[in-house]
Amino acid sequence: MSIFGKIAAAIFGGAANAAEVVPPSAGTAPTSSSSNPVAAAKAAVAGAVAAATSAVAGAAKPTVDVAAVLDKLDEDSDESLDWRVSIVDLMKLLKLDSSLMSRKELATELHYTGDMGDSAGMNVWLHKQVMTKLAENGGVVPADLKH
Repeated sequence: MSIFGKIAAAIFGGAANAAEVVPPSAGTAPTSSSSNPVAAAKAAVAGAVAAATSAVAGAAKPTVDVAAVLDKLDEDSDESLDWRVSIVDLMKLLKLDSSLMSRKELATELHYTGDMGDSAGMNVWLHKQVMTKLAENGGVVPADLKH
């Protein structure tokens, strides 16, 4: 399952389990990519993101108040996490790997074109993009978290 798929599943619950994604097999990857492992990996990630988005979009879209779900998780957490501004805290709250490597993988899934060496800039972009994607997939997200 993609990182975004895991985020959506943690928030939407059972409705997002349809977002389980198996990367495309080598037979479905473009022939030119099979000789280039980096291109093949990028194609697999792009396919996985598209499949996750389609799976979530194809299922009956859940209407979930994302802020309410996350606020409840935050109340029940022993840590003080600021999920409203921090992608790291959001991922920690959902009990997902929030390492730089994991965030770079998420950035790749979501087609980040900025400098991955600028983790602060990437983190801000990731948080906004995740909130936007959650809204696109049936989540009710406060407007100030999407831009």
